[in-house]
Amino acid sequence: MSLRVADFWYDLPDEHIATHAVEPRDAARMLVHHRAEDRSEHLTVRELPRFLRAGDLLVVNDTKVLPNRLVGRRDTGGRVEVLILERDGTRCRGYVKPARKLRVGRVIELEEGRLLLTPSEDLGAGLWRFELTDGDGRAPDAALDEVGRAPLPPYIRRDDAEDPALDRARYQTVYAREPGSVAAPTAGLHFTEELLARIEAAGVRRAHVTLHVGEGTFQAVRCERVEDHVMHDEVFELPQATVEAVAETRRLGGRVVAVGTTATRTLESCAVGDGLVRAATGRTDLFLYPGGRPFQVVDALFTNFHLPESTLLMLVAAFLGREKVLDLYREAVAREYRFYSFGDAMLLL
Repeated sequence: MSLRVADFWYDLPDEHIATHAVEPRDAARMLVHHRAEDRSEHLTVRELPRFLRAGDLLVVNDTKVLPNRLVGRRDTGGRVEVLILERDGTRCRGYVKPARKLRVGRVIELEEGRLLLTPSEDLGAGLWRFELTDGDGRAPDAALDEVGRAPLPPYIRRDDAEDPALDRARYQTVYAREPGSVAAPTAGLHFTEELLARIEAAGVRRAHVTLHVGEGTFQAVRCERVEDHVMHDEVFELPQATVEAVAETRRLGGRVVAVGTTATRTLESCAVGDGLVRAATGRTDLFLYPGGRPFQVVDALFTNFHLPESTLLMLVAAFLGREKVLDLYREAVAREYRFYSFGDAMLLL
């Protein structure tokens, strides 16, 4: 039976949308659902090691979020916000708001003059091509590293009094090492070095994949039927060390536990049968949804609560079942869990 995108809608009061992260990271709440017993528990992320066993493999996405959000003023005094999606030296493509106020060739000062933006082509839907230089006309690398802001999702608003350095630190996993994402793999934001050490002490190995979150993460599903959606593609790498870790996990009878939808898509994109994976580098447009291709590698999933009608929610529904996921989401709303990027987590076993 065909599923409609509208079948993945749920009601969420605005007050349940997290706008700031909790501290410490592993103090976030965690809804644990045991699939075999159809039973749930309500705990915190710091209790995650209780649910992992010696021989399990925790797979994380080690992508690093680029500080590609910038704020400035037009010569009229109006606020401008920029999100760089692609950059080659000084040439950029990205979202600029308010797009209708821009004029080709008219320079805009960003971050108190540290960076200068010169619009060159209106691509429509808020996208522009533009030149970006530092205040002295040079390539913007050093200035971006110093004054660039975390590319927070559009539903998280910040005023000028907020500390950008705090968001840059908090909107990054503690194991990030490969620069390339325009949004964070948010399930990983819950992990601390201490929590990872406790997981390792329990006999759980950790392996890395890389998937650079791209601009498709900001795009809504615009068709009516789920199977008609064309998934955006994203750059990924699954190294040989992770291939061997998955194979060893199978040999030991352990479980592959994916941290987030990005690690899940990478693993499943490289499946070769019997729960194993191959080493690969490239782009994946794998779309996991109920009734689509079944999971072949991931045995358990640690993830955040996702937006209604999103491909991320559909992936979780493919793993657990649409009705059960929506039931758990309704329960989470009733129990006042915090949703989305800086929100709480689910562990699906």
